[in-house]
Amino acid sequence: MTFWIAAAGIGLAVTALLLLALVRGRAGDGPPAAYDLQVYRDQLREVDRDLARGVIAPADAGRLRTEVARRVLEADRALGDGPPEDGHAAPPRMITLAMAGLVAAVMLGGVWTYARIGAPGYPDLPIAGRLAASEHFYRTRPPQAEAEAAAAARAPAPGPVDPAFSALMDQLRRALKDRPGDLEGHRLLARNESGFGNYVAAAAAQSQVIAILGDSVSADDHAILAEMMILGAGGYVSPEAEAEITRALALDPQNGTATYYAGLMFAQVGRPDRTFALWAPLLERSQPDDPWVAPLRAQLMQVASEAGEDNYALPEAVEMAPGPDADALAAAAGMTPEERQEMVRGMVEQLSDRLATQGGSAEEWARLIKAYGVLGETDRARAIWAEAQQLFGGNAADLEVVRAAATQAGVAG
Repeated sequence: MTFWIAAAGIGLAVTALLLLALVRGRAGDGPPAAYDLQVYRDQLREVDRDLARGVIAPADAGRLRTEVARRVLEADRALGDGPPEDGHAAPPRMITLAMAGLVAAVMLGGVWTYARIGAPGYPDLPIAGRLAASEHFYRTRPPQAEAEAAAAARAPAPGPVDPAFSALMDQLRRALKDRPGDLEGHRLLARNESGFGNYVAAAAAQSQVIAILGDSVSADDHAILAEMMILGAGGYVSPEAEAEITRALALDPQNGTATYYAGLMFAQVGRPDRTFALWAPLLERSQPDDPWVAPLRAQLMQVASEAGEDNYALPEAVEMAPGPDADALAAAAGMTPEERQEMVRGMVEQLSDRLATQGGSAEEWARLIKAYGVLGETDRARAIWAEAQQLFGGNAADLEVVRAAATQAGVAG
């Protein structure tokens, strides 16, 4: 408030001075004829002094008086045709009003611009200070458990879940308690817990997957665990999630999921320069249907601006049409109906696995629901619809896209 009071006082004072100068005009500046008249009168007095001292003859003095008197008359006539005798050369009214409007616009524009892009009350932020603040926040940021508790307190109430699918999940959970070494079982549990939005439980199941794999663990396994932890913390990258990202990148420095979340972590601790250094190359080398492409394109320009990369431009988007490629279509032409059905089922399962582990757009979820409807697997379609309601419950437009597909598949009721 102190800043705004001082700024307003200074601005009003400057505006008042400028407007006063415009209204009063150039006070004290007389016309040229007035100065000429004064000079000529001084010359007449000088002639009289020279005549009295005998410096000039009376005849010469008369000629000089006549010449100077003529100039006095011309100057007096010019003065009578000029501005008012008070010496104020007031500008035309329209010019005064226009200049006053310009001054007011400049002052108000300055206030508006500062209110939009300025930071009143902020102290100076030199680079060294910002780096030190970022490092401090990085070292002292909350742990995973604390972030999960805060995210759970903010989370909306879960939506309705198909009772049959819920019963199957309970059965799977109970079975795996007695089979801690069941790799595929824990993979399935992790995917489905994630689909339900139970990210903390999904992370626990994925941690068991990594423990079972031992030395055979892959970068994707660590990246999946990091993603589940981050989702469970409401999008926050905790030190524990960062450790999983680091393990994933140690195994595969090009891993897209881990690279994306590493950049997100740097953005959260105030290092957009490091975020940009990770995200820009990631977008360049990614395929159009990679799950991190959409959030990258949505955030990268803002990150570039904050990192000082003013000349950065997003690469042109490449659209990829969904569906099988030409080779798959050619192979399908020679298949029996049963073989084609099996091929379609395999493609649907691939899409289901990708959405469960990596997420996807509302259109992809809608496509999966419709595909299960076409295959006659209404229970699966209904389960996917239940997951989608939880995932897109906060976005009315996306939810409507998925709802239309569920209606078409006959599972929206």
